[in-house]
Amino acid sequence: MDARYDAIVIGAGIVGNCVGFELAKRGFRTLNIDRLPAAGYGSTSGSCAIIRFHYSTLDGCALAYEGVFIWRNWAAHLGVADERGLARFRNAGCMVLRTEANDYLHPLCARMDAIGIPWEDWDRERILQKLPFHDLRRYAPAKRMDDAGFGEPTGPALEGAVYFPDAGYVNDPQLAAHNVQRAAEAAGGQFRFNAEITEIRQENGRVAGVTLADGTRIDAPVVVNVAGPHSGKVNAMAGVQDGMKIRTRALRQEVAHVPSPPGFDFEHDGCILTDSDTGTYARPESGNHLLIGSENPACDPLDWVDPDNFDRNFSDQYTVQLYRAAQRMPTLPVTSPTQGTVELYDVSDDWIPIYDRTDLDGFYVAIGTSGNQFKNAPTAGRLMAYLIAECENGHDHDADPLQFHLPNIGRDIDLGHYSRRREINRNSSFSVLG
Repeated sequence: MDARYDAIVIGAGIVGNCVGFELAKRGFRTLNIDRLPAAGYGSTSGSCAIIRFHYSTLDGCALAYEGVFIWRNWAAHLGVADERGLARFRNAGCMVLRTEANDYLHPLCARMDAIGIPWEDWDRERILQKLPFHDLRRYAPAKRMDDAGFGEPTGPALEGAVYFPDAGYVNDPQLAAHNVQRAAEAAGGQFRFNAEITEIRQENGRVAGVTLADGTRIDAPVVVNVAGPHSGKVNAMAGVQDGMKIRTRALRQEVAHVPSPPGFDFEHDGCILTDSDTGTYARPESGNHLLIGSENPACDPLDWVDPDNFDRNFSDQYTVQLYRAAQRMPTLPVTSPTQGTVELYDVSDDWIPIYDRTDLDGFYVAIGTSGNQFKNAPTAGRLMAYLIAECENGHDHDADPLQFHLPNIGRDIDLGHYSRRREINRNSSFSVLG
């Protein structure tokens, strides 16, 4: 049956659902459409859901810190119950090692101070009090296992780390997406799953709606691309790529799921670890396990793929990042059965998302988000709803970029930072760190 809405949101992952929720709260009659069977079944389900603040730009740090206040008060933010229960934010803290690769964190700490984000300076003794199994010798640059010198120290002990006491992670990212679905529905939003969009229709230079594979035509004057790893294909369908200086692509990633080092309760006593020396990151996981991923150092090839046709089997990348993490944690079990996740990131040219309008009136994008934007989803939803409402009311965002207020930290950010027309931001880490 054909239908009409005020806004169609393409995607029902965590960011798409937050966009739909915030638009519905503003009075838009919304429909989230997803080709998968339920909310959060795509790249959201494979997210490590880490809530951290160390980004490579000031606005990136500010946006991330704003979000932690929402995750801490998740039930109040949603305002409704979910029959499946609510996802939980676990305030585990985050330790970032000071390395040459991150300028020993001096620029980052300056950004933290400018925003008012708490941090602690940890020396080697304090690190070992927290994580007594750590080997703090230098191993940089990060290497592949078949490279000469793999696993051999390259220098004396690292000087220390910066610890962020307010950081943590969300225990169930897929459940979080379902929570937002229920909140959006309570605000009047609707959802349609197992639905594939085959056409984005236009009339007189403006988006007019979408057509589904079964022939259903759904009309709306606003369509928002939040399709995750499929965002590039959706933009091609809408014909908006030529107006974008920044593009997105799907990047295959692997995350290992392994037991904690023996004799240590990492689930309850550990923290999130960011280690640019070995090119890995880790976070606690239920059952006294760790999730271990790559920080995308230069030695790790970037596996750009077709999101509709990629290998979901583990490769040697799984072993490489696990053994690099074991350089820092020598007692880490690395011979257990291979467990973990193979998923996709939706990555922009500079690893900074695109939250913007497009050259097609009424067609908006919240893309390039996978890998480092789960934490920002609730704020990104608010940001996009504000941007859409202002643009639909006639504001020329391209000529006069909107300023968005972050109420929890009392700061404004320039939404031009996330423009599709920006130059590549050379301050970016060009990695999952953003």
